[in-house]
Amino acid sequence: MAFGVSTSCLYPMPTEDALRTLGALGVKTCEIFLNAPSETTPAFAKELRRIADGYGMRIVSAHPFSSFAEGYMFFGEYERRFHDMLDAYRRHFEVAALLGAKLSVIHGARLPLKIPERLYCERFAALNEAAKPFGLIAAQENVNRHISESPAFLRRMRAALGPDFHLVFDIKQAVRAGFDPLPFYREFAAETLHLHVSDHTAQRDCVAPGTGDFDFSALLAATKDAGYRGDWIIELYRAGFGAPAELRQALDYLEALGG
Repeated sequence: MAFGVSTSCLYPMPTEDALRTLGALGVKTCEIFLNAPSETTPAFAKELRRIADGYGMRIVSAHPFSSFAEGYMFFGEYERRFHDMLDAYRRHFEVAALLGAKLSVIHGARLPLKIPERLYCERFAALNEAAKPFGLIAAQENVNRHISESPAFLRRMRAALGPDFHLVFDIKQAVRAGFDPLPFYREFAAETLHLHVSDHTAQRDCVAPGTGDFDFSALLAATKDAGYRGDWIIELYRAGFGAPAELRQALDYLEALGG
């Protein structure tokens, strides 16, 4: 288990510049958020890998820029589009693998869901099968205003997919959807492979860890109880912090907490 930062925190800074900025801050574990079609090429992946290697960074996960459209691409009513876009995501999985990632973060469908839940689960299983030849797992993230915001839906998805159900648990998304993050995490601790961490207050739902009211000690205890072996990745909206140095401060806070 390690603590790191997502390049998405620095959006809309170009992805390669965001990676360099994190490297200069001494971040050693990171998630790459790919932001454009031109960033889903082997050449771009090799450039990011070169930058990461230069700073001694480990890239653990990749986030596709097209997550906003996954409901339309994969979980809509037109089946041919699903198969065509599955081929397109194979390119994303290839790039993620070249980066060294082991996990691809999938948002899934926005509410309301336009297809039966059974079909949603079947298509998600196909996404995961497409990722496996690249040594990756396609993992469902809990996302506000998406079908995955609901623990009740995730229970049904877990029952349908069995051992191929994997979760990226995001604190701010749980808060935005109106759920207490700690019991939410505990319920899916065994299937959680990756954590997106942020803090919050009564006034703001996404601030840097250590600057809000969330009980990170309780979350750390819950991860230890579950035998969690993934990483903690700080993922903030740009309005959630000031200077990039504050990301380093948040990372220091988490690392001190983790001992």
